[in-house]
Amino acid sequence: MNRKQLLALGVPADCIPEAIAAVQQAAMDKAKINPKKLIPELVSAPNVYLAHSHYANLAEAVIAARVAEAACPTDPIPHARFGSDFDAASIQQIENACRLPIATGAALMPDAHCGYGLPIGGVLACDNAVVPYGVGVDIACRMKMTITDLPVDKLQQNDANACRELDDALSKGTRFGMGGKWKRPHDHAVLEEDWTITAVTREVKDRARAQLGTSGSGNHFVEWGIVTLPEDELGLEAGTYVALLSHSGSRGPGARVCQRYTDIARQRAPSRIRDDKQLRHLCWLDMNSEAGQEYWAAMNLMGRFASANHEVIHNNVTRLSGATPIATIENHHNFAWLESHGGQDVYVHRKGATPAAAGDLGVIPGTMADSAFIVRGKGNAESLNSASHGAGRRMSRTAAKKEFHWKQWETHLAERNVRLLAAGLDEVPGAYKDIHEVMAAQTDLVEPIGEFMPRIVMMCGDGSRAED
Repeated sequence: MNRKQLLALGVPADCIPEAIAAVQQAAMDKAKINPKKLIPELVSAPNVYLAHSHYANLAEAVIAARVAEAACPTDPIPHARFGSDFDAASIQQIENACRLPIATGAALMPDAHCGYGLPIGGVLACDNAVVPYGVGVDIACRMKMTITDLPVDKLQQNDANACRELDDALSKGTRFGMGGKWKRPHDHAVLEEDWTITAVTREVKDRARAQLGTSGSGNHFVEWGIVTLPEDELGLEAGTYVALLSHSGSRGPGARVCQRYTDIARQRAPSRIRDDKQLRHLCWLDMNSEAGQEYWAAMNLMGRFASANHEVIHNNVTRLSGATPIATIENHHNFAWLESHGGQDVYVHRKGATPAAAGDLGVIPGTMADSAFIVRGKGNAESLNSASHGAGRRMSRTAAKKEFHWKQWETHLAERNVRLLAAGLDEVPGAYKDIHEVMAAQTDLVEPIGEFMPRIVMMCGDGSRAED
């Protein structure tokens, strides 16, 4: 029997593969069953056939399809918003996520802008399920700051000749670009872990080894700057310090993990969600399933790999510069955490959002020419203990390249005493929201305890500047 005939017998579209397999198996076993008579009865009362020798899998599939359809609410669950500078697409995306039958809570951070599935700056709590694209492609992308013992005066003046050693440390301490890798890979304990936990992590281990200690492209950066601590914090006295700040994630391996399990989630999703252009990036994996557990294990491995990635970068750059670390801060986004909210254990996805439980330390960056803030979380329940992960884009990369040119921003950078070693035109400050406005919108979420001002910035160049 073909798909058209089975649909005519009432088989749900999502159950066609099981129906075809059942009919074929029954035929191979020469069972005296008339599928044209049995299948409509099964569709009407699938529980009766759960122990059937040939049609049990189809009965289970029909029941699952009905549960999924019945669970999909017409109206979205409510979500909290912090700030008001949101584009219509971001609001639509968080409302789409709130329509999922697995959604239990959601929030929109003040840096929110349009992404895939969840908006960047979107937070989604789910009941016993994970959404691979709710985590995102760059799994466990993170910030790391190392405060050093280097003298502040030299970086305050920021003379290119006097700071050559700092420039060289950035350019030699990491690699930029989508396919950036080392010819001589670095060693790290994360590579000694079990990468055979899933097929995809086994496949990407060699790439992970080559890319360990690299920074990628887009908005990823490594930069020197000056930290101001108004009060004693982080085990340090109040004052100014030279610090290294980096932003990158799990690189190519994380992207492969996301794509593999997104494909699996789509294959298993109800057709109503899988075929909906607004929902197709929000397909989920049940945590009781083997695929859900595989993704969870792979995601957490990517988290440890991303952390190791920063560790190698910071070790390289501080060693090359002659700096000694005296304090570090690290926080990540693009991840899912198993947490308790409202008395329920849920999987909290923070796509471009920072954990901000009471006492949590983190870094929220601005732009290449604007402050980053060291913050302490306040544990706001409405935000699901979250805060923004940065300033957030106010326009797309394509729009930024059309609107801006380097001449105007070179002047802006010089006025801010920032030297830019390399970057793409789509990363200029004008492409982003005002970080001070973003911080003002989340005073209920985090408390700033320090401020970092960039001085020497390195990103992935796009050939649009002479220095690139």
